[in-house]
Amino acid sequence: MFNFQSFIRVSLVLTFVLLNFSKSYAQAEWAEYLARKNKNLMSIQVDMEFDYNRPNYKNLLIVGKKYNGCFKNGFPNEAGLNEIYTFSDATENALNKMTKNKLVGIITYNCIALDVYYIKDTINIRKNLENLYIREFNDDKNYIYLKKDKNQKYYYSNLFPQNLSSNYFTANEYLIELANAGDKLDDKRLVIHWAYFKSRKKREKFIKDLKDFAYQVDTIFLDKKDKYPYHLKFSKESAVDPYSIIDLTNKIQNRIYYYNSIYGGWGFDPKTED
Repeated sequence: MFNFQSFIRVSLVLTFVLLNFSKSYAQAEWAEYLARKNKNLMSIQVDMEFDYNRPNYKNLLIVGKKYNGCFKNGFPNEAGLNEIYTFSDATENALNKMTKNKLVGIITYNCIALDVYYIKDTINIRKNLENLYIREFNDDKNYIYLKKDKNQKYYYSNLFPQNLSSNYFTANEYLIELANAGDKLDDKRLVIHWAYFKSRKKREKFIKDLKDFAYQVDTIFLDKKDKYPYHLKFSKESAVDPYSIIDLTNKIQNRIYYYNSIYGGWGFDPKTED
């Protein structure tokens, strides 16, 4: 039997990113990133603006639906998205008639989608939503969780990202695109990396470091027009789940920066259901 209270206690797993950017996502209204719960991928969309523009709503409301249209990784396909949108629109319309509210997050996991709200009043909320779902949806596949949360603890513990760098979100954009196409990101693949050096000597020293960790050197290239002319492409079979990617790229970036050089990014072939 589905344990709803256990589900909403989200266990976040951070991912990392490919390239350097100056713009921060902290000012964006909404952001999306991947997490992991019970070895399965989870998508978390969060209203970032709520962090600095919070209405005084003290009640947490989480409503959800189990959708039929989903990939093997639990993410919705086109049919599943239509199910989610229909459910979410019906919930929003009903809430707007009952109380002031603010949608702050959307969680998608294991063929289940949850909308996270903070609402002002709770009078008849549960009863009216239950009647709505019984009337318009299959009620045994829908969930309602209502709790006092005066400090918005759930938002900060389970929705708000712990990493606010633009690099972090850029990596997530790539991983989310794969997950939305059905990629489980749960195996090992050949992960390719690029690096650029100012001198051949620094590149050679870095290549020596790579061999100590069983990386394969794929290509070396000289581009005299580049400020960092000594290019390097290297690879290794690695896990591609979010946690592994951040750990892997952190180590590579730190070593490349030790040589005052540039990390150009990473990539791997997708395994989707398309």
